[in-house]
Amino acid sequence: MTEVEIIRAFEAGLVSGDSFHHADHVHLAFAYLSTFPVFTALERFSSALKRFAAANGKPRLYNETVTCAYFFLINERIARTKHSNWEEFSASNTDLFVWRNGALFHYYRATTLQSDLAKNVFILPDKYLESETSP
Repeated sequence: MTEVEIIRAFEAGLVSGDSFHHADHVHLAFAYLSTFPVFTALERFSSALKRFAAANGKPRLYNETVTCAYFFLINERIARTKHSNWEEFSASNTDLFVWRNGALFHYYRATTLQSDLAKNVFILPDKYLESETSP
């Protein structure tokens, strides 16, 4: 499927909740970023994820901080690597596919990402705070 077809299928609700995992989120973000300007892509991506979570009876699974942080990390990687296709991008960014203790945990404390505040609003990375407050 092309990036546009991936987006259309997701927005049309044709993707099963049981078969949509972290790697699929990364691919979907890549598709949006490859198709739309960054802020349009983010709005459509986050709105589609919220609808998807609600349609699957799990609206509390959506996390604004995780969504935005991964989204902008993927955007940065696209710009740095200049890979214009999914195969090249995914092959050179394998760390983005690790969910547990993955890329975001370099920037955020686990308690922050799990907080209600992080689910509702984007929180800036806070991992740097640990190094500043350590003796």
